[in-house]
Amino acid sequence: MHTSSYTAAVAEAQLTARLVFSLVGRELALVEEEFERQARSNIQVISYIGDYLRESGGKRVRPALTILSTYATGGDAARPNVIRMATVMEFLHTATLVHDDIIDNASTRRSRPSINSRFGNQTAVLMGDWLYMSAFETSLGERSLPVLDILTAVTRSMTEGELIQLMLIGRPDISEAQYFDVLQRKTAHLFSACCEIGAILAAAPPREQEALREYGLCLGTAFQLVDDLLDFTSHDDALGKAAGVDLTEGKMTLPVIYLLEEDARWRPSVQAVMREGNYDEVSRAALLDAAERTGAVDKARARASEYAARAQRALEALPDTKYREALLSIPTYILERES
Repeated sequence: MHTSSYTAAVAEAQLTARLVFSLVGRELALVEEEFERQARSNIQVISYIGDYLRESGGKRVRPALTILSTYATGGDAARPNVIRMATVMEFLHTATLVHDDIIDNASTRRSRPSINSRFGNQTAVLMGDWLYMSAFETSLGERSLPVLDILTAVTRSMTEGELIQLMLIGRPDISEAQYFDVLQRKTAHLFSACCEIGAILAAAPPREQEALREYGLCLGTAFQLVDDLLDFTSHDDALGKAAGVDLTEGKMTLPVIYLLEEDARWRPSVQAVMREGNYDEVSRAALLDAAERTGAVDKARARASEYAARAQRALEALPDTKYREALLSIPTYILERES
Protein backbone atom coordinates (compact mmCIF):
# COMPACT_ATOMS: atom_id res chain seq x y z
CA MET A 1 0.00 0.00 0.00
CA HIS A 2 1.35 3.45 -0.93
CA THR A 3 2.17 5.76 2.00
CA SER A 4 -0.62 8.23 1.12
CA SER A 5 -3.18 5.40 0.82
CA TYR A 6 -2.01 3.86 4.08
CA THR A 7 -2.21 7.22 5.89
CA ALA A 8 -5.73 7.75 4.55
CA ALA A 9 -6.76 4.24 5.64
CA VAL A 10 -5.42 4.82 9.15
CA ALA A 11 -7.19 8.20 9.38
CA GLU A 12 -10.46 6.58 8.22
CA ALA A 13 -10.07 3.75 10.75
CA GLN A 14 -9.44 6.25 13.56
CA LEU A 15 -12.53 8.21 12.53
CA THR A 16 -14.53 4.98 12.46
CA ALA A 17 -13.29 4.09 15.93
CA ARG A 18 -14.34 7.49 17.30
CA LEU A 19 -17.80 7.09 15.77
CA VAL A 20 -18.21 3.58 17.16
CA PHE A 21 -17.13 4.54 20.65
CA SER A 22 -19.20 7.74 20.60
CA LEU A 23 -22.23 5.62 19.76
CA VAL A 24 -21.91 3.90 23.15
CA GLY A 25 -20.07 6.71 24.93
CA ARG A 26 -22.75 7.15 27.58
CA GLU A 27 -22.75 3.45 28.37
CA LEU A 28 -18.94 3.28 28.50
CA ALA A 29 -18.96 6.18 30.96
CA LEU A 30 -21.28 4.06 33.12
CA VAL A 31 -18.79 1.18 32.78
CA GLU A 32 -16.03 3.47 34.13
CA GLU A 33 -18.23 4.31 37.11
CA GLU A 34 -19.04 0.65 37.65
CA PHE A 35 -15.35 -0.29 37.37
CA GLU A 36 -14.57 2.23 40.11
CA ARG A 37 -17.41 0.90 42.26
CA GLN A 38 -16.45 -2.76 41.83
CA ALA A 39 -12.77 -2.01 42.48
CA ARG A 40 -13.56 -0.37 45.83
CA SER A 41 -12.48 -2.29 48.88
CA ASN A 42 -12.03 -1.69 52.59
CA ILE A 43 -8.52 -3.07 52.04
CA GLN A 44 -6.53 0.01 51.15
CA VAL A 45 -3.99 -1.64 48.83
CA ILE A 46 -6.77 -3.18 46.70
CA SER A 47 -8.54 0.16 46.30
CA TYR A 48 -5.28 1.89 45.44
CA ILE A 49 -4.24 -0.67 42.81
CA GLY A 50 -7.80 -0.82 41.47
CA ASP A 51 -7.71 2.94 40.88
CA TYR A 52 -4.26 2.63 39.29
CA LEU A 53 -5.56 -0.02 36.87
CA ARG A 54 -8.69 1.95 36.00
CA GLU A 55 -6.73 5.14 35.41
CA SER A 56 -4.33 3.23 33.14
CA GLY A 57 -7.20 3.29 30.69
CA GLY A 58 -7.19 1.05 27.68
CA LYS A 59 -9.52 1.09 24.74
CA ARG A 60 -12.37 -0.69 26.58
CA VAL A 61 -12.94 -2.73 23.44
CA ARG A 62 -14.40 -5.69 25.33
CA PRO A 63 -17.10 -3.77 27.26
CA ALA A 64 -17.93 -1.90 24.05
CA LEU A 65 -18.46 -5.22 22.28
CA THR A 66 -20.83 -6.43 25.01
CA ILE A 67 -22.83 -3.18 24.86
CA LEU A 68 -22.96 -3.07 21.05
CA SER A 69 -23.98 -6.74 20.89
CA THR A 70 -26.86 -6.11 23.29
CA TYR A 71 -28.11 -3.17 21.23
CA ALA A 72 -27.55 -5.00 17.93
CA THR A 73 -29.87 -7.80 19.06
CA GLY A 74 -32.65 -5.51 20.28
CA GLY A 75 -31.75 -5.17 23.95
CA ASP A 76 -31.25 -2.11 26.14
CA ALA A 77 -27.55 -1.93 26.99
CA ALA A 78 -28.04 0.99 29.37
CA ARG A 79 -29.72 -1.37 31.85
CA PRO A 80 -27.68 -1.79 35.07
CA ASN A 81 -27.17 -5.54 34.59
CA VAL A 82 -25.67 -5.02 31.11
CA ILE A 83 -23.32 -2.34 32.44
CA ARG A 84 -22.31 -4.67 35.27
CA MET A 85 -21.58 -7.53 32.87
CA ALA A 86 -19.68 -5.26 30.48
CA THR A 87 -17.53 -4.27 33.46
CA VAL A 88 -17.05 -7.93 34.38
CA MET A 89 -15.56 -8.52 30.93
CA GLU A 90 -13.09 -5.66 31.50
CA PHE A 91 -12.23 -7.07 34.93
CA LEU A 92 -11.46 -10.47 33.38
CA HIS A 93 -9.33 -8.84 30.69
CA THR A 94 -7.48 -6.71 33.25
CA ALA A 95 -6.81 -9.77 35.42
CA THR A 96 -5.23 -11.58 32.47
CA LEU A 97 -3.02 -8.55 31.74
CA VAL A 98 -1.84 -8.38 35.35
CA HIS A 99 -0.94 -12.08 35.37
CA ASP A 100 0.59 -11.98 31.86
CA ASP A 101 2.88 -9.12 32.88
CA ILE A 102 4.15 -11.17 35.83
CA ILE A 103 4.83 -14.19 33.61
CA ASP A 104 6.54 -12.01 30.97
CA ASN A 105 8.35 -9.91 33.59
CA ALA A 106 7.01 -6.85 31.75
CA SER A 107 8.01 -3.46 33.14
CA THR A 108 5.43 -1.29 31.36
CA ARG A 109 1.80 -1.49 30.31
CA ARG A 110 0.04 1.29 28.39
CA SER A 111 3.07 3.57 28.84
CA ARG A 112 2.93 3.24 32.64
CA PRO A 113 4.81 0.95 35.05
CA SER A 114 3.10 -2.47 35.14
CA ILE A 115 1.53 -3.63 38.39
CA ASN A 116 4.29 -6.19 38.98
CA SER A 117 7.08 -3.66 38.44
CA ARG A 118 5.36 -1.04 40.60
CA PHE A 119 4.07 -3.21 43.45
CA GLY A 120 5.97 -6.50 43.13
CA ASN A 121 5.03 -9.95 41.82
CA GLN A 122 3.37 -11.19 45.00
CA THR A 123 0.97 -8.24 45.18
CA ALA A 124 0.31 -8.47 41.44
CA VAL A 125 -0.58 -12.18 41.60
CA LEU A 126 -3.03 -11.59 44.42
CA MET A 127 -4.53 -8.54 42.70
CA GLY A 128 -5.11 -10.57 39.54
CA ASP A 129 -6.81 -13.27 41.62
CA TRP A 130 -8.96 -10.63 43.34
CA LEU A 131 -10.07 -9.25 39.96
CA TYR A 132 -11.07 -12.74 38.77
CA MET A 133 -13.05 -13.46 41.93
CA SER A 134 -14.72 -10.04 41.89
CA ALA A 135 -15.78 -10.60 38.27
CA PHE A 136 -17.39 -13.94 39.16
CA GLU A 137 -19.03 -12.53 42.28
CA THR A 138 -20.68 -9.81 40.19
CA SER A 139 -21.71 -12.23 37.44
CA LEU A 140 -23.40 -14.52 39.97
CA GLY A 141 -25.88 -11.71 40.57
CA GLU A 142 -27.14 -12.16 37.02
CA ARG A 143 -28.47 -15.61 38.01
CA SER A 144 -27.89 -16.88 34.48
CA LEU A 145 -26.43 -20.35 34.03
CA PRO A 146 -25.61 -19.75 30.32
CA VAL A 147 -23.62 -16.63 31.25
CA LEU A 148 -21.80 -18.45 34.05
CA ASP A 149 -21.05 -21.39 31.74
CA ILE A 150 -19.48 -19.02 29.21
CA LEU A 151 -17.43 -17.17 31.84
CA THR A 152 -16.19 -20.42 33.40
CA ALA A 153 -15.23 -21.82 29.99
CA VAL A 154 -13.44 -18.66 28.88
CA THR A 155 -11.48 -18.35 32.14
CA ARG A 156 -10.37 -21.98 31.89
CA SER A 157 -9.48 -21.46 28.22
CA MET A 158 -7.35 -18.39 28.94
CA THR A 159 -5.47 -20.23 31.68
CA GLU A 160 -4.92 -23.26 29.44
CA GLY A 161 -3.66 -20.97 26.67
CA GLU A 162 -1.11 -19.42 29.00
CA LEU A 163 0.05 -22.86 30.17
CA ILE A 164 0.36 -24.18 26.60
CA GLN A 165 2.30 -21.08 25.62
CA LEU A 166 4.72 -21.62 28.51
CA MET A 167 5.32 -25.17 27.25
CA LEU A 168 6.17 -23.76 23.81
CA ILE A 169 8.50 -20.99 24.99
CA GLY A 170 11.85 -21.03 23.20
CA ARG A 171 10.75 -23.47 20.52
CA PRO A 172 11.21 -22.27 16.92
CA ASP A 173 9.44 -25.34 15.53
CA ILE A 174 5.88 -24.57 16.59
CA SER A 175 3.28 -24.96 13.89
CA GLU A 176 0.74 -22.48 12.60
CA ALA A 177 -1.99 -24.64 14.17
CA GLN A 178 -0.31 -24.52 17.60
CA TYR A 179 0.06 -20.75 17.30
CA PHE A 180 -3.64 -20.28 16.49
CA ASP A 181 -4.67 -22.61 19.32
CA VAL A 182 -2.82 -20.50 21.89
CA LEU A 183 -3.97 -17.22 20.33
CA GLN A 184 -7.64 -18.16 20.39
CA ARG A 185 -7.52 -19.53 23.92
CA LYS A 186 -5.72 -16.48 25.30
CA THR A 187 -7.52 -13.72 23.38
CA ALA A 188 -10.25 -14.66 20.92
CA HIS A 189 -12.42 -16.68 23.30
CA LEU A 190 -12.84 -13.62 25.56
CA PHE A 191 -13.92 -11.48 22.57
CA SER A 192 -16.39 -14.22 21.67
CA ALA A 193 -17.72 -14.35 25.24
CA CYS A 194 -18.22 -10.56 25.31
CA CYS A 195 -20.35 -10.66 22.17
CA GLU A 196 -22.33 -13.79 23.03
CA ILE A 197 -23.11 -12.57 26.55
CA GLY A 198 -24.29 -9.25 25.09
CA ALA A 199 -26.78 -11.18 22.94
CA ILE A 200 -27.89 -13.36 25.86
CA LEU A 201 -28.59 -10.26 27.97
CA ALA A 202 -30.82 -9.03 25.13
CA ALA A 203 -32.66 -12.38 25.11
CA ALA A 204 -31.69 -12.72 21.44
CA PRO A 205 -32.70 -15.85 19.51
CA PRO A 206 -30.12 -18.67 19.36
CA ARG A 207 -29.20 -17.87 15.74
CA GLU A 208 -28.16 -14.34 16.70
CA GLN A 209 -26.30 -15.56 19.78
CA GLU A 210 -24.35 -18.01 17.62
CA ALA A 211 -23.62 -15.31 15.04
CA LEU A 212 -22.16 -13.00 17.67
CA ARG A 213 -20.16 -15.85 19.22
CA GLU A 214 -18.57 -16.47 15.79
CA TYR A 215 -18.12 -12.75 15.16
CA GLY A 216 -16.27 -12.31 18.46
CA LEU A 217 -14.05 -15.34 17.87
CA CYS A 218 -12.98 -14.13 14.42
CA LEU A 219 -12.64 -10.52 15.55
CA GLY A 220 -10.48 -11.54 18.53
CA THR A 221 -8.30 -13.67 16.28
CA ALA A 222 -7.77 -10.75 13.89
CA PHE A 223 -7.08 -8.45 16.85
CA GLN A 224 -4.30 -10.65 18.24
CA LEU A 225 -2.81 -11.30 14.80
CA VAL A 226 -2.50 -7.54 14.35
CA ASP A 227 -1.12 -7.19 17.89
CA ASP A 228 1.60 -9.74 17.15
CA LEU A 229 2.37 -8.06 13.83
CA LEU A 230 2.71 -4.69 15.56
CA ASP A 231 5.12 -6.17 18.10
CA PHE A 232 7.25 -7.45 15.22
CA THR A 233 7.05 -4.40 12.94
CA SER A 234 6.42 -1.36 15.14
CA HIS A 235 8.44 0.62 17.69
CA ASP A 236 8.15 1.38 21.42
CA ASP A 237 6.63 4.87 21.16
CA ALA A 238 3.82 3.73 18.87
CA LEU A 239 2.92 0.74 21.03
CA GLY A 240 3.17 2.37 24.46
CA LYS A 241 5.27 -0.60 25.55
CA ALA A 242 8.46 -2.33 24.46
CA ALA A 243 8.34 -3.56 20.86
CA GLY A 244 9.98 -6.72 19.54
CA VAL A 245 9.70 -8.47 22.89
CA ASP A 246 7.68 -11.50 21.79
CA LEU A 247 10.73 -13.15 20.24
CA THR A 248 13.09 -12.15 23.08
CA GLU A 249 10.61 -13.81 25.46
CA GLY A 250 10.79 -16.98 23.37
CA LYS A 251 7.37 -16.59 21.74
CA MET A 252 6.98 -17.46 18.08
CA THR A 253 4.42 -15.34 16.26
CA LEU A 254 2.93 -15.80 12.81
CA PRO A 255 5.31 -13.59 10.76
CA VAL A 256 8.30 -15.44 12.25
CA ILE A 257 6.66 -18.84 11.68
CA TYR A 258 6.08 -17.88 8.04
CA LEU A 259 9.63 -16.51 7.72
CA LEU A 260 11.10 -19.87 8.77
CA GLU A 261 8.73 -21.71 6.42
CA GLU A 262 9.97 -19.53 3.54
CA ASP A 263 13.66 -19.47 4.48
CA ALA A 264 14.89 -21.97 7.08
CA ARG A 265 18.34 -20.33 7.06
CA TRP A 266 16.98 -17.80 9.56
CA ARG A 267 16.29 -20.51 12.16
CA PRO A 268 19.69 -20.16 13.95
CA SER A 269 19.19 -16.39 14.15
CA VAL A 270 15.68 -16.77 15.58
CA GLN A 271 16.98 -19.35 18.07
CA ALA A 272 19.76 -16.96 19.11
CA VAL A 273 17.29 -14.15 19.87
CA MET A 274 15.11 -16.50 21.93
CA ARG A 275 18.09 -18.04 23.73
CA GLU A 276 19.87 -14.76 24.56
CA GLY A 277 16.75 -12.67 25.07
CA ASN A 278 18.12 -9.85 22.91
CA TYR A 279 18.96 -8.85 19.34
CA ASP A 280 22.74 -8.67 19.84
CA GLU A 281 23.58 -11.53 17.47
CA VAL A 282 21.06 -10.55 14.81
CA SER A 283 19.31 -7.21 14.58
CA ARG A 284 15.55 -6.92 14.71
CA ALA A 285 15.74 -4.80 11.55
CA ALA A 286 17.45 -7.68 9.70
CA LEU A 287 14.74 -10.14 10.75
CA LEU A 288 12.00 -7.69 9.77
CA ASP A 289 13.66 -7.06 6.39
CA ALA A 290 13.87 -10.82 5.75
CA ALA A 291 10.22 -11.31 6.76
CA GLU A 292 9.16 -8.54 4.39
CA ARG A 293 11.31 -9.80 1.50
CA THR A 294 10.02 -13.36 1.81
CA GLY A 295 6.39 -12.21 2.02
CA ALA A 296 6.01 -13.51 5.59
CA VAL A 297 4.68 -10.18 6.91
CA ASP A 298 2.20 -9.82 4.04
CA LYS A 299 1.05 -13.41 4.51
CA ALA A 300 0.43 -12.81 8.24
CA ARG A 301 -1.47 -9.60 7.42
CA ALA A 302 -3.57 -11.54 4.92
CA ARG A 303 -4.58 -14.00 7.64
CA ALA A 304 -5.68 -11.09 9.84
CA SER A 305 -7.74 -9.71 6.93
CA GLU A 306 -9.26 -13.15 6.37
CA TYR A 307 -10.49 -13.37 9.97
CA ALA A 308 -11.75 -9.77 9.87
CA ALA A 309 -13.82 -10.64 6.78
CA ARG A 310 -15.18 -13.76 8.49
CA ALA A 311 -16.23 -11.62 11.45
CA GLN A 312 -18.13 -9.27 9.16
CA ARG A 313 -19.85 -12.15 7.36
CA ALA A 314 -21.08 -13.56 10.67
CA LEU A 315 -23.11 -10.37 11.22
CA GLU A 316 -25.36 -11.14 8.24
CA ALA A 317 -27.64 -12.94 10.71
CA LEU A 318 -28.39 -9.71 12.60
CA PRO A 319 -31.02 -7.07 11.80
CA ASP A 320 -29.77 -4.02 9.91
CA THR A 321 -29.27 -1.31 12.56
CA LYS A 322 -26.68 1.34 13.34
CA TYR A 323 -25.28 -1.00 16.01
CA ARG A 324 -24.78 -3.78 13.48
CA GLU A 325 -23.05 -1.24 11.25
CA ALA A 326 -20.80 -0.28 14.16
CA LEU A 327 -19.87 -3.92 14.72
CA LEU A 328 -19.19 -4.24 10.99
CA SER A 329 -16.74 -1.33 11.10
CA ILE A 330 -14.66 -2.63 14.05
CA PRO A 331 -12.69 -5.22 12.02
CA THR A 332 -11.51 -2.41 9.71
CA TYR A 333 -10.41 -0.38 12.73
CA ILE A 334 -8.51 -3.38 14.09
CA LEU A 335 -6.71 -4.03 10.79
CA GLU A 336 -5.53 -0.43 10.54
CA ARG A 337 -4.68 0.27 14.19
CA GLU A 338 -1.14 1.30 15.05
CA SER A 339 -1.04 0.54 18.79
